[in-house]
Amino acid sequence: MQGAIDQFILYLATERGLSDNYQLSTRQSLEAFAEWAKKECRVTDPGAVTIDHLTGFLAERKRDGLAASSLRLIVIALKIWFRFLTARKIIGEDVAERLDSPRLERYLPETLNEPGVQQLLESIDPLQPLGRRDRAMLELLYASGLRVSELTNARLEALHLDEGVIRVTGKGNKTRLVPVGRVAREAIREYLDQERPKLVGKKTGSHVFLNIRGGKLTTQRIWQIVKERAKLAGIDTNVYPHLLRHSFATHLLGNGADLRVIQELLGHADIATTQIYTHVDQKRLRQVHRQFHPRG
Repeated sequence: MQGAIDQFILYLATERGLSDNYQLSTRQSLEAFAEWAKKECRVTDPGAVTIDHLTGFLAERKRDGLAASSLRLIVIALKIWFRFLTARKIIGEDVAERLDSPRLERYLPETLNEPGVQQLLESIDPLQPLGRRDRAMLELLYASGLRVSELTNARLEALHLDEGVIRVTGKGNKTRLVPVGRVAREAIREYLDQERPKLVGKKTGSHVFLNIRGGKLTTQRIWQIVKERAKLAGIDTNVYPHLLRHSFATHLLGNGADLRVIQELLGHADIATTQIYTHVDQKRLRQVHRQFHPRG
């Protein structure tokens, strides 16, 4: 099955333009199934796979304790792979079409409240080493609701501070323009003028945010920085980059922004993905009601 998997991953990369992380996750799911099918069922040809093979593999993964969300990703990978193989006439029947995805409990994103965000951002001393860089990064994450991958890949030529926007490339290589607020613009300008030049090395490219060797910051390092800054700010909540994106959306909604506008700002293809924030806002309203209503 390896050849069919390689062909499919190439399709995801070249024709669909999907991210390296998505390709890797999909490959891991499909190769795990291929290995199981060969070992347990002696099946090595995708055309010989049956629905029983698929459900048997999923049942075993479930018994191993795999979460419903992870099982769902495997089901999605199998379904789109078999759909691809059928469309390319590599196999005759799409046996994965009948697979049902595991039901998921509705996930409500975690957020920091507005005072918590303010505490985090204003605790960063720009006069300390790398303080201007870290303040600019966190201000931008919250001001524009960027994904951490969008932040690490942000380039100077995409940053238009005079116009107050940044051009980012999100999931599926889709590009969008996102506003950058006044406070974030000031923090970014201060970093670009006073700190970034000190980080530039011989091989430095045009990435906005640099590490101490002049290379671009990795997503893993940005995660570490956010957590370190939250700890220094005295925030007990588990703070991570995507938490600031969730907070960005929730605070916009709570202050009256239209859901469609938030969808565009976040780069969501489907409004249903954005609607999760309405549930977060309703949860906050219920908490306020219980706290302050005499019969709450």
